[in-house]
Formats: sequence, C-alpha cells, structure tokens
Amino acid sequence: MSLLHQIQEALLQSDSDIGSILLKLRLLAAKLESDVLADWIKYESEGYPQGVKVPDYRVVNISYKGTFSGPFQSGIRNAPIPSVIIEEIGGDVWTNFEVRESITAIDALIKSNSHGHNLRIDASNLILLLQGKVYPNFICNELHGIVASSSLNGIQQVVKGRILELTLEIEKSIPSAFKIKFDGDRVESSKETQQIVYQIIYGNVNTAIAGGHGLTNSITVRAGDKKSLIEYLVESGLPQDMAEEFAKILQSESPKSQEEPFGEKANKWIVSNLKKAADGAWNIGISVAVPVLTEAALRFYNLK
Repeated sequence: MSLLHQIQEALLQSDSDIGSILLKLRLLAAKLESDVLADWIKYESEGYPQGVKVPDYRVVNISYKGTFSGPFQSGIRNAPIPSVIIEEIGGDVWTNFEVRESITAIDALIKSNSHGHNLRIDASNLILLLQGKVYPNFICNELHGIVASSSLNGIQQVVKGRILELTLEIEKSIPSAFKIKFDGDRVESSKETQQIVYQIIYGNVNTAIAGGHGLTNSITVRAGDKKSLIEYLVESGLPQDMAEEFAKILQSESPKSQEEPFGEKANKWIVSNLKKAADGAWNIGISVAVPVLTEAALRFYNLK
C-alpha cells in the first residue's frame, strides 16, 4: 500500500492516533522534498514556539468567571464576566487564546477531560486590571479563564481534515506520489507540493472551529427545528440529501454533552461521509465540514 493511502486509511479510523499519522506525513514530506509541509508537521508535532505565528484554527475563545468580595462580608462567586468588558480593559489578547501545544498534547488534554470538563488557564495577571471595573465597590479575588473542550476537539478535527484534503490533492495533482512507499525513492515535485500546501494549509481555506471564528451563515438553526437545521446545512455547502440524512440522525438521538454534541449514529455518519467532502461532492472543504456540522448540532440541541 502506498504511503498516501496508509495516511488516508489511518485518518478515517475512528480511533486513529494523530501522532503516528503525522510521522508518516513527515516521511511523505521528505519524499516530496517539501520544506513548507515539513515545517507545518514539525510545529503540529512538537508545538508552536513563541515567535512563530499559529494558524487561525489554533486561536480559540476564552470565557471568564471571577470571585468578588464586597462590603459587609458580601461576595459573588463564579460570576461570568462578559467578553466585551475583558476586551475593553485588557484587549482581545485576553479573549483569543493561542493554543501552542503539540497536537498529541491536545489529544491528551481531550482524553483527560473526556467527562466534559472545560480547561482553565491562569488569568491572575488580569485581576489588577479588573479591580473596580466589573462590580463597583467589589474587589476581584480570583479569576480564571475557561477554554471549552470542544475548541480543542475542533483543532484536532481541522488538523485531520487538512491532512486528508492535502493527501487527496497531492494524489490528484502529482500522480507519481501515489507510488511513494517507505522504501521508495524521492519524487521531484517540490514546486507542485509547495503550491498545494500553501493553498490547503496556509492559503484561502476557510477555517472554522466549533464555537470559534469563521462560521458565517445567514440562516439560524432553531432548537429542535429540523427544517431550519436542513436549511443551515444546505447553505453551508452540504447537498440536500446529505443535509436531510444528517438532520434525521440528529433528531433520532441525543448528544453526549456540550463538548461532544454527536451521538453514536452521528459520529459514524460523519466518519463515513468525510471522504465525499474531500472529493468535492460537497460545496465545502473537509477542514470546515466537521466544524459546520458541530455548530449545527450545538444549535439544534440548544447547547449554544
């Protein structure tokens, strides 16, 4: 089996290990002599160091809760703080968090938070900026930022989606790449490969993370409303029959949690149909397909 097909097959496994997939992709990048692809794989495998710009799909939203004490021993615990206040006081750097950890570290975080717990980040440096500006006459004693587990799931799905889209495009545009095996020779196609990598990884590829940036649609999904769900999916790029099929599945089962808004049937449907998005059967890129479906499910189940 060619190296390309090994990578594609691994990606479509529900229990695929993203770390081992990246190792195979690194070998493929070496065989194709693509330094651009090799750099992206290195950062995804080892993490993005400070000074290296992270891709848009690795910028996630942070929400905040704080504990405040007031006069006469009064207090407010775990009070939500609107993002607009955080941005006005500290800037959007406090609401847009750059996830620089390796993709395997992200996978470990997802597994360690499999019960739907959100992740907290240290926001102690923001406390001084908030004093007296959230609740008058109240002192901010504790503050923590929250990153939804679904955002980390979104990063993982985007990376998998882009790898699959990348390998399919390489297979189509560089036929000789199909012959690449572990013990095979290099393929002189660096120019073509670089163009494909720029287009899919860094180019004009719509990126979207559930609950994050990039999801634009003029139709609103109403909770429990199958018709608006189908309309949303069709406008997002799914064929009518696929939208109806997915909507029927969502209607037939319940979500696991806000962080895992798909039931067993929906998860199986997504895995079995992703290749159609990659092959161009859907009017939507594979890197965006899963986030769009996630957003639709969250709204249909009234989880957002």
